[in-house]
Amino acid sequence: MNTSQRAGAASREEQVLERIAKVRARRPKIREERITLAHGAGGKATHTLIEAVFVEAFRNPVLEQLEDGASLDTGAGRLAFTTDSFVVAPLFFPGGNIGDLAVNGTVNDLAMCGARPLYLSAGFILEEGFPVADLHRVVDSMAAAARAAGVQVVTGDTKVVDRGKADGCYINTAGVGLLDRPLRLAASAARPGDVVLVSGPIGDHGITVMLARGELDISADIRSDTAPLHGLTAALLDAVGEGVRLLRDATRGGVATICNEVAVASQVAVVLDEGSVPVRPIVTGAAELLGIDPLYVASEGRLVAVVAPERVDAALAALRAHPLGAEAAVIGAVRDDPPGLVMLRTAFGGTRIVDLLVGDPLPRIC
Repeated sequence: MNTSQRAGAASREEQVLERIAKVRARRPKIREERITLAHGAGGKATHTLIEAVFVEAFRNPVLEQLEDGASLDTGAGRLAFTTDSFVVAPLFFPGGNIGDLAVNGTVNDLAMCGARPLYLSAGFILEEGFPVADLHRVVDSMAAAARAAGVQVVTGDTKVVDRGKADGCYINTAGVGLLDRPLRLAASAARPGDVVLVSGPIGDHGITVMLARGELDISADIRSDTAPLHGLTAALLDAVGEGVRLLRDATRGGVATICNEVAVASQVAVVLDEGSVPVRPIVTGAAELLGIDPLYVASEGRLVAVVAPERVDAALAALRAHPLGAEAAVIGAVRDDPPGLVMLRTAFGGTRIVDLLVGDPLPRIC
């Protein structure tokens, strides 16, 4: 490629980046007249829904941070507070069910705030005709997950709706935890030079749930990775402290969505290395058959951390010393340009943009 060709390619790239920046700078607005499944997929439609409807209506400094939970200074101490709803289909899948998923998901949201989880609420929406035996299975697994995580379910609510109105069982859990450490963990805290880590292979949960539906006639030895991560985050924060900029569990939208949120909030570039991202061969194979990228597939027992460069070795050692972080890996780095974008260095030596999801490749995975 000669000098003029290189200049032309650079100019086209600049034009593309300028167009992306202009689109992202627009005020969020829902163009659809009705809610679609894409609004719950964790991608662009979800972010637009949250910002154009909920943030616009409830705007306040805590909500505007859009973290996994709210960090609150009560005067008597610092608390983390979060809530989550679970509508997974099927309700039971290899490695777990909607019950332990609901407990672990809320425990993990508190853990990503740097909190020590303490108490949960549990709200059930049950469909008329739902088998009582299945409800016992769900509740027993919730109780076991709560004991394993060292939390208590201290309040709740139950509603029953008409047959055909709730797909069996929906669960909402809210959680409260203590913020013992004087840390600020936020998507807006990343700095050029920081390093991106993941605590283990990604995509296990999303692929497990998709195959458990039985619609694809694919048999695979894979289980959901659902697990409580507060012990892992505590070990990481004890070892690295303020060297940790951000923690997120890679649920809806996967690792790609987290990295996009970091890039936009911190106005940095996140550059991922495709060859360094840990993915089990069965997940890679199933994702290829489904035509999806594992970077967008949900995990329920994996976290993404952005860490200061001088603390990477300590962070990896702390993660790998814990059973849930034994396969932790460095998957990328934070750069200053192009701000607001996630780039992937592919196995073929090229580079491509990893944007937020537009559609909904894996509905109802959590």
